[in-house]
Amino acid sequence: MRTLTKTAATAAALAVTGAALYGAGAASAGDSTPKSDKEIPNITKVEEKIDAYYGGAADSTGAYQASPTSNYAKQVAAIEARAKRQITRAAAHPGHDGRKPAIVLDVDDTTLLTYDYEKKNGFAYNATAFNAYVQSARSIAVFGMPELVDYAAKKGVTVFFLTGRDASQREASAANLTRAGYAVPVDTAHFFLKDKTNPPAYLSCGKPKWTCSTVDYKSGTRKHIEDMGYNIVANMGDQYTDLAGGHADKTYKIPNPMYFLP
Repeated sequence: MRTLTKTAATAAALAVTGAALYGAGAASAGDSTPKSDKEIPNITKVEEKIDAYYGGAADSTGAYQASPTSNYAKQVAAIEARAKRQITRAAAHPGHDGRKPAIVLDVDDTTLLTYDYEKKNGFAYNATAFNAYVQSARSIAVFGMPELVDYAAKKGVTVFFLTGRDASQREASAANLTRAGYAVPVDTAHFFLKDKTNPPAYLSCGKPKWTCSTVDYKSGTRKHIEDMGYNIVANMGDQYTDLAGGHADKTYKIPNPMYFLP
C-alpha cells in the first residue's frame, strides 16, 4: 500500500537523478528548492524515458505491458542471476544453527509489475484507483521472478512475501500472485500484509497506535521470520525502504523508476 507522498514529480526527479539514498529515513535531492526551471526534469520527457525503458505498449485488451526484451527486463534478469547464485550457495551450505534458509520478496514491482496501473494513472498515486487495480488481480509477474521463486523452493528455501499492501487486499493479492505463476504457498504463514487495525504482537510500533514506518514494519516482520527459525538469505524489493533495517544476509534492489516511497 502506497502513501500520498508519492507524486509524479518526485518519481520523475528520482528517475533522472537516481537521488534515492539507501537506508531508513533516506532523503532525496528533491528536498531542496530549485532555483531555476532548468533544475527540474520535464515530466513528459521523463515519462517517455520510462516507457522506452520498459518497452511498454498496450496489448489487445488495452493493458500496458512491459516488453520481455526491454532494458528493464535485461536489468532485472541480471539481478535475479546474482540472487540465484546466493540462493544456490545458501542451499548447499546451510548454517550450523539449525535455522532454515528463506527468501523475502516485496510484491509491487518486485514480484508483480504495476506498469499498467502507473501508465494509465500518469505515474501518480490515487488510493481508490490503486485499490481497484489490486482487486482486479490482473498484474503480470515481474520478468523471471516466478522462475527464481520456483528455483528457491526446489532447493528447499522457504519463500515469504512481505508487502505494504493493506490486509484488506490479501485475497486479491494472493490470487494475483498465484495467477501470475508463483507456485508457492501464499497463505497467512507465508504472506505478510500491513494490518494497522489488528497489528501483530511482534511489531511493538503497532500498538497502542500504529506508528510504524515502512522500515519498522518490514524489518520487524523479517525479524519475526527469523524468530520462527529461518535465516533470510536474500531480501528483494524495488524500494530502498524494502531493504533497510537488516535481518537478511543479502539485499537485492529491483529497478523501479516509476515512483519512490520513503
